[in-house]
Amino acid sequence: MSAEDKIKAAAEKISGKAKEAVGNVTNDDKLVAEGKAEQTKGNVRDAAENVKDAFKK
Repeated sequence: MSAEDKIKAAAEKISGKAKEAVGNVTNDDKLVAEGKAEQTKGNVRDAAENVKDAFKK
């Protein structure tokens, strides 16, 4: 997994967590859902890159 891909995945996860937290504080269910979706996207990106790395070995 390249460093750039790791950074992108981490950024998506962090951004998602922040959105979810703000959504929880403001009782904005839409923002909570967007935050969870971003976190999932980051996790999927991580998993895809880990699979690529496994096949490179």
